[in-house]
Amino acid sequence: MTLTEPVVKSLPTHLQTVDEFEQWESQYGHDGSYEFVRGRIIEKTDMKQDEYLLIKFLNRLFIKTAAFERGDELTPEMDSYVDNVRKRRPDLAYFTLEQIEETRMGIRQKTRFAIEILSDSESYQDVLDKIQDYFDAGAQLVWYIIPNHKKINVYTSPDYSQAYKGADLISAAPVLPDFSFRVEELFA
Repeated sequence: MTLTEPVVKSLPTHLQTVDEFEQWESQYGHDGSYEFVRGRIIEKTDMKQDEYLLIKFLNRLFIKTAAFERGDELTPEMDSYVDNVRKRRPDLAYFTLEQIEETRMGIRQKTRFAIEILSDSESYQDVLDKIQDYFDAGAQLVWYIIPNHKKINVYTSPDYSQAYKGADLISAAPVLPDFSFRVEELFA
């Protein structure tokens, strides 16, 4: 019996725009989830079970908001376009009903509120780059959840953040004023 070598996926390096990337992705990228940033294809890792529990908590809380009643969504792994050379896929992204309906016409959407869960493979520079990209696209709020420390860094600009943990009350205002909870509830 011989062991086979694992298949190493070779990603193209010649793509320059989101359009070129999406054309490649539609033909070859079916076995993974990717972000595209200035010619670089970034493979996203699969969601872990503990991350699923965090997303489940946040989605269950979101369905109690006025935004959900209006038809807005907090969607996992949805494309959020920055510009013609950057496309991100936040762990959770908020989109209004109007934005969702505009996708039928092929209009690329940008989230106003992104939630990311820090992964073991992300560097500090990766985090800073993502935050900058979301704000470059017009986001008003970015949450970075850090499970190992049971805290959430809340960014209201690429250069300003505040850390919340324990009994601290976190709110998604001004984007979603009625989306709030104590941080310890997320990690319970």
